[in-house]
Amino acid sequence: MTTLGHERYCDEVARQLDLLRTTLTGADLSVTVPTCPDWTLAELVRHMGGAVRWSERLVATRAEQDIPEEDIPECEGPAGDDPAALDAWLARTAELGATTFRAAGADAAVWSWADDPSAAFWARRMTHELVVHRADAALAAGVPFEVAPDVAADAIDEWLDLVALAQRTDPEDSASELRGAGRSIHLHATDAPDGLDAEWLIEFGDDGFTWRRGHAKATVALRGPLTEVLLAFYRRRPLDSGHVEVLGERELLDFWLERASFG
Repeated sequence: MTTLGHERYCDEVARQLDLLRTTLTGADLSVTVPTCPDWTLAELVRHMGGAVRWSERLVATRAEQDIPEEDIPECEGPAGDDPAALDAWLARTAELGATTFRAAGADAAVWSWADDPSAAFWARRMTHELVVHRADAALAAGVPFEVAPDVAADAIDEWLDLVALAQRTDPEDSASELRGAGRSIHLHATDAPDGLDAEWLIEFGDDGFTWRRGHAKATVALRGPLTEVLLAFYRRRPLDSGHVEVLGERELLDFWLERASFG
């Protein structure tokens, strides 16, 4: 599957953090995040910035193994929850992450927990980490969430790839239950711009599942605007929210959402 390209991911790391800063304008940082109820909005922000700081340090040092967060400068952000200090930290983090990822180049060898030990993996992973958690922040702050269509589509691609990775490599992961021949899930974005294939078919087999972009009949279909399909598929919006439509055997879609452990 063609991805957006390394330069675009570098740009998106900075862009998503800048959009997060806009989302936080005037927000109450002490509120609980509905989709991440263990975190306040301030804690979510620190997690997002810290993830970029951590991956940036991996790439900058061409790490051959994981680096503890306590060894990473400014990983936890400023002391206290002063909005101006957090905003300045996010701005510095955006510039640092994008600059380091771009300077390294896509093919730089870097440790990762996935099967792609490269700077390209981290630029893409951070793009979508930020996209989905920016949605969490928007829901907590009560403001609209928007994302570029090609970025939203690639976020779905990446999640499918990572759930498949978990299924292959971790027999204890709940994704190992996503199997059983003859069943399928179709995702259909109803507002995709011309030239963007924003439909997916997930097919279950006895050894696991496979996926591809494209239109096909399935056991169950999830239809709606692309952003809403993304939010529902990432479990950020309930299926009965009125923003998406489920056609066919909803139990299979519920089965997926309960067991697809990544995201």
